[in-house]
Amino acid sequence: MNMQFDMAQNAALPTMVRPCVGHNCERCDVRDRAICADLSASDRDALSRIGRRVSLKAGQTVMWEGDDNMVVANVVEGTLKLATSTGDGREQIVGVVYASDFIGRPFGARTPHSVTALTDARLCLFPRGAFDGFARDHAELQHRLLQRTLDDLDRTRAWMLLLGRKTAREKVATFLLDMGRRLRADRDGVIDLPLSRQQIADILGITIETVSRQMTELKRGGTIDLIGRRGVRLVDMAELEALAEAG
Repeated sequence: MNMQFDMAQNAALPTMVRPCVGHNCERCDVRDRAICADLSASDRDALSRIGRRVSLKAGQTVMWEGDDNMVVANVVEGTLKLATSTGDGREQIVGVVYASDFIGRPFGARTPHSVTALTDARLCLFPRGAFDGFARDHAELQHRLLQRTLDDLDRTRAWMLLLGRKTAREKVATFLLDMGRRLRADRDGVIDLPLSRQQIADILGITIETVSRQMTELKRGGTIDLIGRRGVRLVDMAELEALAEAG
């Protein structure tokens, strides 16, 4: 299967997205964790030829809620938000995806939410129709898709518990633990949060003032350290885990 991906024909893509050339799957940082991890080397190469490696700048949208479902993608690097619009036009962030995650809806006609880069990001982007055809012929890929779907369902149920039952302190602690698991810390152990305080508040269902107050109290207690505008060092993981499950 040697299909060429003509980006100019894909209206779902912003014009600023540019293909990266010379990609080698064997050198990919997320090769062992991405949707294609169980494929043989030859099948991975075949899948790679279907799509293109593209770069996004922070703030750039690659999929729009309600549009025709034209593309799916592996996240190779960076952090992106999944968002939907409320009836009065406000944005609600419904998820955050990281390196090795998969975005888009295979076998679906419409895009259920917008996908926007929170940081500079790189994707392996595939035309959805060609990806669907490839997946039908490769049981390993179908299995990975099913596993990702079940994992997403588990995370959604856990998030319902967080929103419905946890206190503000437990919500912030849970959020920081998730960031710590998913983001790479620098040499000093600092993670750079991709979300603003207001975005964190919107995700957790609390106010920005509550987020700031909880962060400050966690710092005062020695559980975390705040570095600059968005840097956080998780100083005491055991205490943070205990606070996240205090209820």
